[in-house]
Amino acid sequence: MSKRDLVLSVLDGSAPQGPIPAAFFTHFDPSCHFGQAGVDKHLEYIRATDMDFVKIQYERKFPSDPSVEQPADWANVKPLTLDHFEPQLSVVRGLVEACKSEMVVIVTLYSPFMCAGHVGGPERLAAHMAEDPDAVCKGMEIVTESLRLFVRECVRIGVDGFYHSTQGYEAGRLASRELFHQCVKPYDLSIMEEIDRSCPFSILHVCDYHEPYDDLSPFPAYPGKVVNVNPVVGERTYTGAEIVDLFGRPFMGGVDRHGALARGSEADARAAAREVLAQLPPNSILAADCTVPPGTPWANLRAAIDEAHAWRG
Repeated sequence: MSKRDLVLSVLDGSAPQGPIPAAFFTHFDPSCHFGQAGVDKHLEYIRATDMDFVKIQYERKFPSDPSVEQPADWANVKPLTLDHFEPQLSVVRGLVEACKSEMVVIVTLYSPFMCAGHVGGPERLAAHMAEDPDAVCKGMEIVTESLRLFVRECVRIGVDGFYHSTQGYEAGRLASRELFHQCVKPYDLSIMEEIDRSCPFSILHVCDYHEPYDDLSPFPAYPGKVVNVNPVVGERTYTGAEIVDLFGRPFMGGVDRHGALARGSEADARAAAREVLAQLPPNSILAADCTVPPGTPWANLRAAIDEAHAWRG
């Protein structure tokens, strides 16, 4: 079975108990973010780790806008054109051409909320939402439409889907949970539902890079063919099977990105992977709960992926 078939078989429940598809993700040096250097570094990493699909790192932030000083200023945020995204799109084109015949190719996609944080600063964005959510929503609409340009162009180029992230519902992130439902979730869904209609493969990533979660209740209703979420939620730790039951779709994850992968030896990474593999439900993907920390040894990632490929449950 090719890597492409192995990953896609997870969606229809036909994946065998072994090998298990696996992938881990990391950010590269800024010199390798865009252009041919970005394509080459992704290919080097994919070959070194033997991961089973291509996840293109997103490195093209929205420009900061110092004129956003008050909530009313969000209505004047400047829409972006495809020219802004061209450095990132050049990497997408190169990797689709190089890999799509053999592997699923997806693009990391930050949420409109995260991109709006690039524009006005995350702390100011949260404060403005608390002060005047209706005013901020006007800016969220502009940011979402700019992001939609990028999504549609990636689909036109030929990606299989996206690794679409959501943030904003972490414990204490916003002044109230109602603000998430008013100012964040509608814009998440606007992008994610279009992806779901347009693409055969997508991963919903409930991102805890900023803060941990104590509640996952909004996210089972989110689109995404596979879910990637940290199973530690408040004082509860979900099993992979419980995540599958909660979200009604395959689970990707299980490995602590800060544990043996980042700080241990290759043998430690193998042992950690085997421990997770023994508990994964059928048709899962072995991965970490988010991007692994800078400096994580690639050899450790390869070791964990080797264990998944050798697994016979």
